[in-house]
Amino acid sequence: MDIGAGGTRSSGDRARPQASPGSSRARLPGLPVPLPQFFATASVPCPYIPGRAERKLIVELGGGGAPGFYDALSRLGFRRSHRFAYRPACRACAACVPVRIAVARFTPTRSIRRVRNVHAGIEAAALAPRATIEQFRLFIAYQRSRHQDSEMAVMSYGDYRGMIEDTALRSAVVEFRDPGGRLVAVSLIDRLDDGLSAVYTFYDPAHRPGGLGTWSILWLVEECRRQGLPYVYLGYWIAESPKMAYKSRFPALERLSQGEWVPFFVPGE
Repeated sequence: MDIGAGGTRSSGDRARPQASPGSSRARLPGLPVPLPQFFATASVPCPYIPGRAERKLIVELGGGGAPGFYDALSRLGFRRSHRFAYRPACRACAACVPVRIAVARFTPTRSIRRVRNVHAGIEAAALAPRATIEQFRLFIAYQRSRHQDSEMAVMSYGDYRGMIEDTALRSAVVEFRDPGGRLVAVSLIDRLDDGLSAVYTFYDPAHRPGGLGTWSILWLVEECRRQGLPYVYLGYWIAESPKMAYKSRFPALERLSQGEWVPFFVPGE
């Protein structure tokens, strides 16, 4: 994904982002020093909230130390795109709130149990991060149904392959198949030292019953339990964006606030 340009489409000729003055060697709490060089992107229109601008702080993930480095970055609210980690650095907006599920406290609601029950026949397999034509066809069907105005709707197979395979982390592709063996959903995930991170998920928009997106997150919660990992990282919750606001429906949600992970709904706020 072309985070240097603020978009979501991968590019084989990404321009290196321009560094902000004085920020070439960021010192962020919880990270070892010296650090790789961080860069700030130029302001571009926000893809989530009309009328606002978006900037990102990004750093390249490379070499044998990339997984451990990203473990620490994820606890500071960073996300991954290809071989870059990023987090919002918008001057006049703090709408993007990092959230994660605390697995030990997760108890499914009635609606989530319903989703789990109706999809009980779906099988999941965690595979090496390799793109396939079958995945790509499902990806394009999802984009054209749910995000037809985004750049991702016109991604080529080469773009998609870069999104899946261009990683320096402990990444995997989870394929979800119905009882007949048909691919109905795919999740690109990263394994962290304290959990699993949902990088990107897409599914068959025509599949009935619905709820495949919720089902994929339930699978991550259960997989964390199987592996003894405490958190499922869901990325950013944005109250003003329906595409991101759904994350608040999950129980045991935590948010990053002033450098600390706290319960999503704090009494008195």
